[in-house]
Amino acid sequence: MITSPSRLVPVPIPDRVAALIGSCLPLHVLQAEIDADCAAREVYRFRGPLCAEDRADREHALSTLARANKILAKHHPLLPVRHN
Repeated sequence: MITSPSRLVPVPIPDRVAALIGSCLPLHVLQAEIDADCAAREVYRFRGPLCAEDRADREHALSTLARANKILAKHHPLLPVRHN
């Protein structure tokens, strides 16, 4: 049996519920959440030896993620998006 570190199973949130949750948050926090999610995906895209242009793009994505996480953490300490 394979065990996972968490027993939580991601469950899709219906669009109306997501819209209701989003309506309770300030607009700059919602934008920061979107920016952090996109930047984290961009960071994961870069693997292996990187050319100078890819390194610059990765650094830009990391700075965007850090900026967005700063806003999210200021709103609530558990909101920042993590990356490995």
